[in-house]
Amino acid sequence: MAKEEDDDNLPDKDAAKEFYAKYEPKEIIGRGISSTVRRCIEKDSGREYAAKIIDLSQESQDGVDTHTMRDATRQEIHILRMVAGHPYIIELQDVFESETFIFLVFELCKNGELFDYLTSVVTLSEKKTRYIMRQVLEGVRYVHSKSIVHRDLKPENILLDDQLNVKITDFGFAKVLKDGEKLFELCGTPGYLAPETLKANMFDDAPGYSMEVDVWACGVIMFTLLVGCPPFWHRKQMVMLRNIMEGKYSFTSPEWADISEDPKDLIRRLLVVEPNVRIDLEEALSHPFFNTVAIKSSGFNARGKLRLALLCVRAAVRLRRLPHTAARAVPLRDALRDPYTMRALRKVIDGCAFRVYGHWVKKGEGQNRAALFENMPKTELKSLYVSNLSR
Repeated sequence: MAKEEDDDNLPDKDAAKEFYAKYEPKEIIGRGISSTVRRCIEKDSGREYAAKIIDLSQESQDGVDTHTMRDATRQEIHILRMVAGHPYIIELQDVFESETFIFLVFELCKNGELFDYLTSVVTLSEKKTRYIMRQVLEGVRYVHSKSIVHRDLKPENILLDDQLNVKITDFGFAKVLKDGEKLFELCGTPGYLAPETLKANMFDDAPGYSMEVDVWACGVIMFTLLVGCPPFWHRKQMVMLRNIMEGKYSFTSPEWADISEDPKDLIRRLLVVEPNVRIDLEEALSHPFFNTVAIKSSGFNARGKLRLALLCVRAAVRLRRLPHTAARAVPLRDALRDPYTMRALRKVIDGCAFRVYGHWVKKGEGQNRAALFENMPKTELKSLYVSNLSR
């Protein structure tokens, strides 16, 4: 293995001889509390993979002891092998375990996390949201078919391959359920927790929760993809948790004005507080939002041909008028007064904001994309961005 000058967190070669004999680690592509993810190359085939190197030599920063971490990792490995082979679930290629390190070798997803992709594009169109959400729902359906609940679905735990296909990952909180079993542990990420998960932690007589929590999380993800921020987030966590318990969210922000009714209806059905009434995955995948209309050719159609010709003429006329239309642009004073009501400006503003402050809008309980515009009134902050852009 070639020596890298300022490499840290690189384990001793003697700790996992088999790993180093088979793979050549390259640059770091991710870090966790007690782990490092490196791109690596299989020596025999030249194929690229991602190696997650888990350090068991000392307690992690959150106080988890070595034995607990090892057991949790083995449980995750067991679940990953149970769900292996599905196109929308991350593939575990190899496992190497020593006294101080565990090496998990996964397929490499070069487009990284859905979270980072969303940050770069701000929001997704209905077409792209349909493409991603269909894959997410199909992947989760397969996980559930194995009697497994994921419990931590979020954009950070969804990777994208070269063709932007979904790969569900991070099964650290996943659990295999027995028939009729209910869970009561509070785990996951606050903004994506289902109401029944919170109730199980807050009330002694709560009935617990099951696989429906993943369906709720899918609703939160879909909402976030369409408008760039999650439905329940609030800088005061108690307010956010109350919003989740009450299922309190809305489609009133300007971003929703350009979105059709079908995705809104599916979100309403996914984000139902009562799990027994919440739409299931089969129903969700059959929702009109995922329906595509096939255009069938039925031979010559005189009326259709005439309509097409008229549309071509109208398009030509509009193209001829385009320079005159462009001359009557929106006055700068109107753009500065209320920029966020204009779709084109809204995309520019959000795009610039996320690029400038992307280093701050990172993962975690206290920070997320929704927090970016919460430090001052939206109109004041966004007008400030436009003013800076016009300089």
